Amino acid sequence: MIQFFNVSKFYPNGVKALVGATLHIEKGEFVFLVGPSGAGKSTLIKLIFREELPTKGQIYVGGRSIIRMKRRDVPHLRRQIGMVFQDFRLLPDRTVFENVAFAMQVVGAGPQEIKRRVPEVLELVGLKERAQMYPRQLSGGEQQRVAIARALVNKPTLLIADEPTGNLDMDTSWEIINYFQEINRRGTTVLIATHAREIVDTLRQRVIALDRGRVVRDEHQGVYAHAT
Repeated sequence: MIQFFNVSKFYPNGVKALVGATLHIEKGEFVFLVGPSGAGKSTLIKLIFREELPTKGQIYVGGRSIIRMKRRDVPHLRRQIGMVFQDFRLLPDRTVFENVAFAMQVVGAGPQEIKRRVPEVLELVGLKERAQMYPRQLSGGEQQRVAIARALVNKPTLLIADEPTGNLDMDTSWEIINYFQEINRRGTTVLIATHAREIVDTLRQRVIALDRGRVVRDEHQGVYAHAT
């Protein structure tokens, strides 16, 4: 699903955001990406999404080279990837239904397909009854569930979440993580960048740890950090 071969990302200001990263995430895996702020987590995600290109190395997503990919093929790549962010990024002047439907409209889905698919994903995240409400009428946890529904509506093979519980209390964070687990059980590969130590330590999934742009640990049934 995702392959990095000796990938580095250097910026003109001298920042080495990623240095010699090599990793392989299989289809259907559930992976936590951990590390301190500035470790390179967001850069790694931007490279997968082809928001950035590496300075050197090779990246493959779904068997296709990110570097050799033509610009016209990038939208197709991004349709295969659902993104969930810490700050939700909902459209405040659109209802829950319209926020989720918007993700389908931008890829050219027809009205009948939207009418069928949006209620399906809203039901999956427990928000079917909130379809006509606006983001301001929802709790933070409900807004994040709308964001998850939006990320899922185009049936991506890969779901990436960048600090999805960062603005939520612990009870709500666990609720959100449970949705990610259910999504993973249905076959979607899930990659979550997080600082949520308790969640990572409890679930004991695969953990990839970054520090100063380098992959310093990659282990199955891992924890957030080892005692020193």
